[in-house]
Amino acid sequence: MATTYRATKEKRQYNRWVANETKEDFALRFTAHRARRWSFARVTNTAIGSISFLALEAIGGAITLSYGFDIAVTAIMLVGAFLFLTALPISYYAARYGVDIDLLTRGAGFGYIGSTITSLIYATFTFIFFALEAAILALALDYSLGIPLVVGYLISAIVVIPLVINGFSKISAFQAWTQPLWVLLHIAPFIILGVVGYDVAAWSSFEGNADPEGATSSKLIMLGAASGVIFSLIAQVGEQVDYLRFLPVPRTRVERRRWWASLLVAGPGWSILGMLKMLAGSYLVVIAIANGVPEAQATDPTRMYETVFEMALQSPWAVLLLTSTFVILSQLKINVTNAYAGSIAWSNFFSRLTHAHPGRVVWLVFNVGIALMLMELGVFGALEATLALYSHVALAWIGALVADLIVNKPLGLSPPGIEFRRAHLYDFNPVGIVSTATACLLSLLAFGGVFGPMIEALSSFVALGSSFLLAPVIAWATDGRYYIARPAPVDVARTCIVCDYSFDPPDMTHCPFHSGPICSLCCTLDSACRDSCKPHARLDNATRSLLTRRLPAPVAQALMSRMSRFVLSTTFIGAAFGGLLLFVRDLRYAENFDAILWVVFTMVLIVSGITVWMYLLISESQRQARNEAEKQTERLLFEVRAHERTDKELQQAKEKAEAANLAKTRYMTGLSHELRTPLNSIYGFAQILERDEDMPARRLNAITTIRRSSEHLAGLIEGLLDISRIEAGRLKLSRDRINLRVFLQQVSSIFEEAAREKNLSFDMETSKVLPVWVTFDEKRLRQIIINLLSNAIRYTDTGEVSMRIKYRNEVAVIEVSDTGCGIPEADRARIWEPFERGKGSQVQGSGLGLTITKLLVEILGGEIEMESVEGKGSLFRVRVMLPAVPMDTGDSLAGTAVETEPVAVSGFVGSRKTLLIVDDDLNHLSLVDNFLSPMGFGVLTATSAEQAMGMLEDITPDLFVLDIDLPGLDGYSLAEKLRQGAHRSSPIIMISGHAMDGHIPTPEVPLCDAFIAKPYNLDDLLLRIAEILRLDLTYKEAPDLKAKQTTELSEADRRDLITLARNGMARALTDRIAEMAERGCLRGPMLVRLNKMVSVFDLPGIADVLEEVTDAAR
Repeated sequence: MATTYRATKEKRQYNRWVANETKEDFALRFTAHRARRWSFARVTNTAIGSISFLALEAIGGAITLSYGFDIAVTAIMLVGAFLFLTALPISYYAARYGVDIDLLTRGAGFGYIGSTITSLIYATFTFIFFALEAAILALALDYSLGIPLVVGYLISAIVVIPLVINGFSKISAFQAWTQPLWVLLHIAPFIILGVVGYDVAAWSSFEGNADPEGATSSKLIMLGAASGVIFSLIAQVGEQVDYLRFLPVPRTRVERRRWWASLLVAGPGWSILGMLKMLAGSYLVVIAIANGVPEAQATDPTRMYETVFEMALQSPWAVLLLTSTFVILSQLKINVTNAYAGSIAWSNFFSRLTHAHPGRVVWLVFNVGIALMLMELGVFGALEATLALYSHVALAWIGALVADLIVNKPLGLSPPGIEFRRAHLYDFNPVGIVSTATACLLSLLAFGGVFGPMIEALSSFVALGSSFLLAPVIAWATDGRYYIARPAPVDVARTCIVCDYSFDPPDMTHCPFHSGPICSLCCTLDSACRDSCKPHARLDNATRSLLTRRLPAPVAQALMSRMSRFVLSTTFIGAAFGGLLLFVRDLRYAENFDAILWVVFTMVLIVSGITVWMYLLISESQRQARNEAEKQTERLLFEVRAHERTDKELQQAKEKAEAANLAKTRYMTGLSHELRTPLNSIYGFAQILERDEDMPARRLNAITTIRRSSEHLAGLIEGLLDISRIEAGRLKLSRDRINLRVFLQQVSSIFEEAAREKNLSFDMETSKVLPVWVTFDEKRLRQIIINLLSNAIRYTDTGEVSMRIKYRNEVAVIEVSDTGCGIPEADRARIWEPFERGKGSQVQGSGLGLTITKLLVEILGGEIEMESVEGKGSLFRVRVMLPAVPMDTGDSLAGTAVETEPVAVSGFVGSRKTLLIVDDDLNHLSLVDNFLSPMGFGVLTATSAEQAMGMLEDITPDLFVLDIDLPGLDGYSLAEKLRQGAHRSSPIIMISGHAMDGHIPTPEVPLCDAFIAKPYNLDDLLLRIAEILRLDLTYKEAPDLKAKQTTELSEADRRDLITLARNGMARALTDRIAEMAERGCLRGPMLVRLNKMVSVFDLPGIADVLEEVTDAAR
């Protein structure tokens, strides 16, 4: 039994808390359509507002100061083109699928856990640039207001937090309010320069501090170095994407045009604004130097803009106010974006590795805290070296990402769309991970000078180009099989089973662990499932599978052992620390060694902080998972105990039901005996009276009715016993050898007369390939067919009844169809139940026929089905296995039993036979005596076994007829004594009202020679006695019926009857038949047949029958 894992109350509350849209702003998951309520202009303005950062001017000024105008402008334009081209596909896919840069990376070649590496890269970008921008702000505060740098760093960091807590709503409002003033202050310096003179010649002729000789190779090297610094901005597209995901879904053609305009401006368009600002910084640094600003301070954006304002304004306070306002606005506008993007990046990073999420605000503070520590190190002074080193890693990531979007997806190497849900991704996708790692290695080796100074300078292009080329190659080599771990469900509910919140379909999937729909956030935070929906996609399982396939078994087992993992982990950590120590040792004689140690200490502190956070969150997640497991175990134990109680109750109920069923069976058996014994007398005497030639014709109908009613009641009792045997599992089946054609003819002949009496057409059609001999239970097969044909004739008033038998591959298909009343739709299931008949039916019946038929067919390994149209008729189709058997020598096609017309027995040939009948029912003794004595048998009777044993002292019967249920010694005990005494070879026939097949003696215990169940046909008893005693019976003369009737009925009598029948005079016809019977002109079977036809007003049938008799007489 599958048990659903239910989320605990604590987990449900926690997941609801972290799903708070006001604070979380759709971190970790798809941006819901209801969150994209902002206008295109507002989203665009918010994204463009972050391009206010003055680091762009600082970068432009720094590379111009280092490499001169030509190199700087060329690098800015060249890298700007790359920034635009890489940002375009990233922005498009993020905006279209409503995902941030991290979710985009997951589905574009990196995998679920693999993208944590890129999340760390992106988070590093945000806190580095946050520190850079905040440092510029702190310098401005120090310069303009005299606030110490330490305090300025703290202020510039803390002031951002309140603006970012509520996410996009507050940030967009802040950008909207500050944008007009910022634009005015930004263009004011250039308006001033336009008034006082641009002096572009000085800028364009500025050569910088390097390459005095102007060698071509040297210029290329400087171009590469300058480009490397600018390439550090490659990850800025991630911050743009964090806003672009809020673009509303376009629904009309006008909205689609606005959507594309917003996408181009706010996405790749940032690079155009960025190029303009870097060119502005390049120009302003030359102006600042020309106006006496020292080169060490000229790259400070604050001094750049202050210099321009001083050129137009004479008031120092006005200059200070304008410069401070502009710098503060610029840095706040970018740092709210840096802080916001960092909080999302850290949320993605930690949630996947720890399955815990304390909230985006926590990671906001964490990101600001790291940036604050970096500012205390003076990262602004080492701008070029810091950004040049970082750019290689960022370029490798973006190169692989862009290649997957614009190469792999169009070529079909990557699945279309962006799949970001944990439940459908591999942990690691080699397309992104391997290409990024390889590109990082190659570019860092190049940056380290391994491939020469030229490649060293162009190492940034190596990082971007190699990852871009490797991603399609790896996707082709792996056939793209590491993108999707399992297909997404076509349709899934929108309410999460864990947090009970409703989400958009792209954010939902089916969780087999929780057995229900789950949102992507709850899926991310679940630590108990262990990826039960995709175990093959886990990193450990995938690694184990790869090693097992690629390496010999002993080697693979050794690499997967605990010791190997310990050695590899220790080696990696030791190598990292060893490399760090070697780096510090090499710089021990540097002038700024103390600063280097502070940098190393801070980096170790950052790594330690990340590690501690991971440890705490993993511990918390494991504790929560353990608590959930304990509660789940308690629930399962409770369910187990409940199931045990239920099972015990079911067992008790089963025992009670079995006891009740056994009691019912015993009751039915006893009731059967009590019914069969008197019924046997009624049935037997009815047969004797019906055959009595002296019986008045007016009484013959009543006797016939008694006999038929007795037969019906006997059939009802037999049906009840059959159901009782089937339910008790005591129905015994036999394997009889049946001449199938003769068998079917015998069965059909039974119903031909019944159909003719109702003016129905009866037809039997058999397959040409029907075998002669088959093996089956003859009694049960006969019972099945008779029940179906009886129902068909009973419920059909006009039309026809037909039986078709098809045979193929030892499977017989028996179809019984009729044109009767049909079965209503509401009754089709009910008619198979015991004692159930169609509603409104006026036809009498026990309601057991179909029940027994269905049970027998199923027990015999077959099947039964029904087709019915109300008012048109029904078709019952039975399929059973009838194995064909070969004909034995001497078999005839006619079979061994031939249906003959019953004839009256007058006696037998030979000496008188003495029969001893032992039965406690005096009526039965009288019945047998009245039937057998006239035929020449000597009938002796006894009412008990003791009386019979006493009589045997004086007589020696030729045959014993013993009832089983006798007072005192029962019939079997009496038979056993007879077999052990002087009557060892005397034949014995057992008779009982119980009719229990289990009482029939087996060959190992031959207590009797035959068994007959009450009520029985007297002819059956007589034939059985004759068979056992080997008697030749003599019969009364049986002349041709039609000839006899011709001699008895005069032509005038026949014409009178035909005229009355043709005229529809039923009452007169009835009186005329009775008068002819009194005269003896009409008697026997013809009298019975005519009376029956009159009783159902079949007057045309009477006329037809009499016409046939007339024709026969001629």
